[in-house]
Amino acid sequence: MKLNFRKSGSGQPLVILHGLFGSADNWFSIARELEKDFTLYLVDQRNHGDSPQDEEWNYSVMVEDLKELLNDEGLSEVFLMGHSMGGKTAMNFAIEYPDRVKKLIVADISPRYYPVHHQKILEGLNSIKLSEIHSRKDADDQLAQYISIPGIRQFLLKSLGRDRTGFYWKINLPVITENIEEVGKALDEDGKYEGPTLFLAGGNSDYIQQSDLQDILHHFPNYEVEFIDGAGHWLHAEKPAEVIEEVRKFLK
Repeated sequence: MKLNFRKSGSGQPLVILHGLFGSADNWFSIARELEKDFTLYLVDQRNHGDSPQDEEWNYSVMVEDLKELLNDEGLSEVFLMGHSMGGKTAMNFAIEYPDRVKKLIVADISPRYYPVHHQKILEGLNSIKLSEIHSRKDADDQLAQYISIPGIRQFLLKSLGRDRTGFYWKINLPVITENIEEVGKALDEDGKYEGPTLFLAGGNSDYIQQSDLQDILHHFPNYEVEFIDGAGHWLHAEKPAEVIEEVRKFLK
């Protein structure tokens, strides 16, 4: 699949993958700083953003999507970074194609299995009747019945597009809803990437815990972990300066 991406900057290539319900847009503010040091590729994964939609959606095909992008761009080796679902894609890619990844950064996700915990979000998104809304406020009002935190609603509604015929989802909401268990799948037990790997964890997030470190060591023996104080799961949005500092320090 030919993924949509935004390329900017100069230097060694750094590919960044967003998380579930997100898009390349989530990283634009950080990109403005990192593109001073790297050639950045901000990628929309399949069924997200402006990339194509497809019935097949799992880490195996997302890994192959990324490989196709690297091949098309003539990139034999890259720095690779992914957040949440994108971190799982990045980990799987590094294990499958270790010679293509110079260094790996995983933002607030571990290799373990995560039970489904997006039911309320999916329920809220599926409740929005696109044919009946006339503004983003209408969509926000409907979503507020399921999700009380405005910042989360604002993030989710970035995937709500609009053209002359009306509103539409940029995410493939039916396929994501049907296959949501794919997102939490653990890495294969035998999977291993021995290159330099940085795990960035939100200090206020429970996605990476001390109990995960042994599992991380099993899959990524050359790893280090940095906890970003005061950050939750969306650490790149909550503490961008700290994330940029850690990325620069690790990649240089």
